[in-house]
Amino acid sequence: LGHIKKPNISSMTCFFTEIFGYKTHSCRKALCIAGYILSCGALLLLFYWKPEWDVWANCIRCSLEEADVVLLRTTDEFRIYSRKNVSWISVSALIKSRSDYPATAEEDSVFSKSIMKPSLQVKSIQVQKIRYVWNIYAKQFQKVGALEDHHTCSAIHAKFGSGLTCSEQNVRRVICGPNTIDVPVIPIWKLLIKEVLNPFYVFQLFSVCLWFAEDYMEYATAIIVMSLLSIFLTVYDLRQVRHLTFFHKEDLFLMSGRGFQELESHHLVPGDMLVLKEGKTLLPCDAILISGQCIVNESMLTGESIPVTKTHLPQADNFKPWRMHCAEDYKKHVLFCGTEVMQTKADDRGVVKAVVLRTGFSTAKGDLVRSILYPKPMNFKLYRDALRFLMCLIAFAAIGMIYTVCVFAINGEEAGEVVKKALDVITIAVPPALPAALTTGIIYTQRRLKKKGIFCISPQRINMCGQLNLICFDKTGTLTEDGLDLWGLLPSERNCFQDIHSFPSDCSLPWGPVFRAMVVCHSLIVWEGKIQGDPLDVKMFEATNWVKLCFVVMEIVIGSFGVLAKEKCPKPSHAPVKGVIIIHQFPFSSALQRMSVIAQEIDGEQQVFTKGAPEIIAMLCRPETVPSNFESKLLFYTAKGFRVIGLACKSLQPGKQSTNLTREEVESDLTFLGLLIMENRLKRETRPVLEELSAARIRSVMVTGDNIQTAVTVAKNAGMISPTNRVILVEANKIPGSFSASITWKPLEENKTEDYGSLTERRIRLALGSGQYHFAMCGKSYQIVAQHFRPLLPKLLLNGTVFARMSPGQKSSLVEEFQKLDYFVGMCGDGANDCGALKVAHAGISLSEQEASVASPFTSRTSSIACVPELIREGRAALVTSFCMFKYMALYSTIQYLGVLLLYWQLNSFGNYQFLFQDLAITTVIGVTMSFTGAYPKLVPYRPPSQLISPPLLLSVVLNILFSLSMQIFGFVVVQEQPWYSKSDIHSACPSVNNHMENSSSVSSPGLHGMRDGADGQMDNGYKSYENTTVWLLSTINCLIVALVFSKGKPFRQPIYTNYMFILVLIGQLGICLFLVFADIDDLYSKMDLVCTPTTWRISMVIMLAVTLAVSFLVEEAVIENRPLWLLLKKTCRYHSKSHYKRLQRALEQDSAWPPLNETFFSDSVAISVEGNMGGHSNPTFDSSEDAL
Repeated sequence: LGHIKKPNISSMTCFFTEIFGYKTHSCRKALCIAGYILSCGALLLLFYWKPEWDVWANCIRCSLEEADVVLLRTTDEFRIYSRKNVSWISVSALIKSRSDYPATAEEDSVFSKSIMKPSLQVKSIQVQKIRYVWNIYAKQFQKVGALEDHHTCSAIHAKFGSGLTCSEQNVRRVICGPNTIDVPVIPIWKLLIKEVLNPFYVFQLFSVCLWFAEDYMEYATAIIVMSLLSIFLTVYDLRQVRHLTFFHKEDLFLMSGRGFQELESHHLVPGDMLVLKEGKTLLPCDAILISGQCIVNESMLTGESIPVTKTHLPQADNFKPWRMHCAEDYKKHVLFCGTEVMQTKADDRGVVKAVVLRTGFSTAKGDLVRSILYPKPMNFKLYRDALRFLMCLIAFAAIGMIYTVCVFAINGEEAGEVVKKALDVITIAVPPALPAALTTGIIYTQRRLKKKGIFCISPQRINMCGQLNLICFDKTGTLTEDGLDLWGLLPSERNCFQDIHSFPSDCSLPWGPVFRAMVVCHSLIVWEGKIQGDPLDVKMFEATNWVKLCFVVMEIVIGSFGVLAKEKCPKPSHAPVKGVIIIHQFPFSSALQRMSVIAQEIDGEQQVFTKGAPEIIAMLCRPETVPSNFESKLLFYTAKGFRVIGLACKSLQPGKQSTNLTREEVESDLTFLGLLIMENRLKRETRPVLEELSAARIRSVMVTGDNIQTAVTVAKNAGMISPTNRVILVEANKIPGSFSASITWKPLEENKTEDYGSLTERRIRLALGSGQYHFAMCGKSYQIVAQHFRPLLPKLLLNGTVFARMSPGQKSSLVEEFQKLDYFVGMCGDGANDCGALKVAHAGISLSEQEASVASPFTSRTSSIACVPELIREGRAALVTSFCMFKYMALYSTIQYLGVLLLYWQLNSFGNYQFLFQDLAITTVIGVTMSFTGAYPKLVPYRPPSQLISPPLLLSVVLNILFSLSMQIFGFVVVQEQPWYSKSDIHSACPSVNNHMENSSSVSSPGLHGMRDGADGQMDNGYKSYENTTVWLLSTINCLIVALVFSKGKPFRQPIYTNYMFILVLIGQLGICLFLVFADIDDLYSKMDLVCTPTTWRISMVIMLAVTLAVSFLVEEAVIENRPLWLLLKKTCRYHSKSHYKRLQRALEQDSAWPPLNETFFSDSVAISVEGNMGGHSNPTFDSSEDAL
């Protein structure tokens, strides 16, 4: 019934993959309205929580074509439903006078295919800020706001090169909506209502109403204040995120449409043609450059403030869609929304033109904002177990309710009183202060992180950081320093490497091909008096001493003929040429791993200069120009951790127009010039941090775009790979001319020599047998393995440590694959190409404060990976604090619940001030101060438990409940056996009080109805009894005991005595409680509904409490916190972890044939398409074209 073929609605958020059509049914709707009224809105609230029930109750199933309501469902583990109403857009006023509509540009567009005849209306839905319209021919909803992907390069030039007609523009404006990324800041009252409708706050509202009905005003007011505080803090966080993502509308005027009219940017539609003026321009949409060149700053998307050159889309005359024709280089022709055009360069046609590709929230910038507004849901056991925990408490309360009704009904109490007392049991058993207490703990952790320079926009992920057991690191800028230093140049002449030229050097390089390549083969510009561009290019250019020798900065003059590098040098000896003109540039491509320029010396010939990955450059060169020892030299330097760049050149034939040459023609038959060797130093903190993580048994994985050998060397230097461990290179290749592929495993050392001795082979086998090996693979191999060898991928990931030459999409995919193995994955990157992976990881930590990294849950002010263990420490402490809080709240509510049920047996209960003292003075203050305990400075080699429903935790709760129950029952029964006990005379134990009250009525009816207590006019509200006094005092101090016992210190939190506030609070509360035990102040006892008891009984109560404390503390320390004991029990019971990666580890330990060394496997099946996965969480507008629903 209209299931989606292409599932991705918003590939940064939930994956809506199923859509169902429904039609509103009048009779059903009328019945539901009656249900709303009869249930006093309860049914409406239930439908608010469960939108699918709302649709099923009000509507009947139908086809999508007939539907006026659609129900969307995700197919992930959450199965989240979302209801959307179908709306109609009328275009009749725009096209009724146009008999020739649709025009040429519209014939095959979704716009013409969505207009229903004869009503001239368009059926649409809006999902996560994206509008979808019903395609009446394809019978599915399709995304609007973007140009269709099926257009070829030539079609884009032909159809849209002259702009759209006014009629076409108007129709598209109505269907697409305005080109804005406005994120309205939701009014506080709306956010408050949404938060208040949370199920737990609804329960609190019920509790507060019940307490007001019982005149329990004080605590009801306190809970309202605490809840409002918790709600306001949540709303504040939401508003902060809204402010982070609020982008002001650009008041930008651009040339658009036929006749070149000036338009405000919010009027732009896909297919419009823009003319870009000179000077700085902030792009309001995504656009395809169709003429001229641009230099843009894409820091908003990449996090790197580096000028990027954009070239126009070629007019290729073929049948391939333009993105397929351009392959991975399509981004070189696209100007992205939010990026800044720094300079424009017109071609011989006179203007720089671009066709609008995407508008509004469909753009790259819009998608970044949506990723923040609609984050991927988290699956964390703690939150699942918290709901189960509450369900258990509710079930517990239900038993108490039945007991209460039976006891009071048998004793003939009024029905209203029975109902109130039964409902009261629920509010006692389920602690209403729990959300506020948990929120407080997270806020304290957030504040501690902020002091350490780590900012968090997703507080609920803090607890998840406590479970991280695998961290992916980017290399450049994260593990190593941001900049590269030029270490040396290895020139090549006549098929031989020459002596290495080291940098810095007193003697400058001689003018020649290598010098010219270093001067012109880059994408640098001079902007605002500074040379700007890729740091590698800057270092290479500065190393020529071109600037230093001449004492001037080169002027880059952009004209219609190219880029002229003029030298104004006062010393002729230092001026070998008048200047160099860069005529054409082929920008760096990550797919091709190279860049090229066509340059010409003034009065000289045209030459091509190319630089890039050495292995790629060598393949493009004539074999006779490449030194025979090229591979060994390359391996020698990469093995030392250097980044190596290959250089090549060739002369162009005179008279040949360079602009007519294709990139393939330019980059062929080159002459190899040599190797440029760059040094990328490790940051000072890198090795100590990785060693700390390793000691804590947290895996470290490198995910980089650099050369694999360089990456492996850096991994070894950083301590990621131990010197005694073996590195196995996994290479996967597609077999030409077939659909199959091959995969090979070989030791990385094999590259050094082909002759392996038996000793080396034996040593490698020994290392492999003990599991001391690491896999290294490049992005190309990773993708082929994911397509052709899917069952092998988990096995490779289990020991995969280095992933090199990875694209942004592949980084995101890798993180997801690790998550599928049940790893808790952290990602740490500098925001450059890691944004997608930062968003999809359980905890993404960005070391960049650029706009692109806003969507990362955590951002570090200092660009050092030292923030990673800090975050894990705080996460572990926060997680343990959450468990402590859950356990304490469970015990506090159970202790109070048991005390009340015991007293209900005598138709008695706690008084209001007794409840207030326990709820407010004890529990609330403890809940606030318990979270002050900081994180323990050392990371231990195991993690805190991730679930509430675990044997140690359940045993701890159950045993403490039993201790409390035993103590309360013991006190309740034994007090009745005392010689001074009297059920009717509450003053029988204290003669002095008895004498004082001799003229009073000494009979206190054991009921819940108030009566005058004698001539002094004091009101006896019926709560006073020896059982009440005993049970209340025991249960109150018992709350302090469990607070102390459950306040865990080492190994995840600092010792409890370091939390001075908590210790002072406990001492103060204990002092007050002991004062209440031993004080004989009539007015105080009367107010607190206590009665006087003999001193011996009071001492007996203190002894009972001391025994309970000793037993509880002993059990907690000797059993619950005894890790060796639990490990022994696991071993005895043969319990094994159910995590996917653990099961896989155990299976591979038994497999003697794994890993297969020096072997090659071949796939025998057709490749699995993983295109969607590879770009799944980077930036969909960057990497994918999913548009169908």
